[in-house]
Amino acid sequence: MIIALGNDHIVTDTKIQISDYLKAQGHEVIDVGTYDNTRTHYPIYGLKVADLVRDGKADLGVVLCGTGVGISTAADKNTGIRAALVNDVTTAKYAKQELNANVIGFGGAVVGEHLAEEIVHTFLTTEYKETPENKKLIEKIDAVEKDNPDQHDNPHFYDDEMKLWNEGYYHD
Repeated sequence: MIIALGNDHIVTDTKIQISDYLKAQGHEVIDVGTYDNTRTHYPIYGLKVADLVRDGKADLGVVLCGTGVGISTAADKNTGIRAALVNDVTTAKYAKQELNANVIGFGGAVVGEHLAEEIVHTFLTTEYKETPENKKLIEKIDAVEKDNPDQHDNPHFYDDEMKLWNEGYYHD
């Protein structure tokens, strides 16, 4: 499998550890940087990983910064990307199995080195289990990335959805 890997300057050592782990498991790694501890602008690295995954040059992506919040948010701002911030194995499994996440992010400064490897391993080895419910959820998530002018400054935009919720249409 080809894995795109990106990070900020705070967690370069953790990124190298993850890269080595992935290579030892037989994966090809595209390391988009950063490569040292010089202060960086991490959204660039989230975008680089997202671009590779979106364009099919990488099968999946892994992004990390101090907490994982910034770089996973940056990756998720790209069409076709379902990035999930995960800090445990259970969340990594859910993100892939239920939502077919194609990028995960985590905090290299807040997740221990062994847990980081377990998170990545779980993400890579978990299969997406398509169900009608999951498919609908993913379609809704994907639809959010399309700009809808009717939504802007419209306090009633979600009225129909809320009506269905209140009537018990949604069972989650």
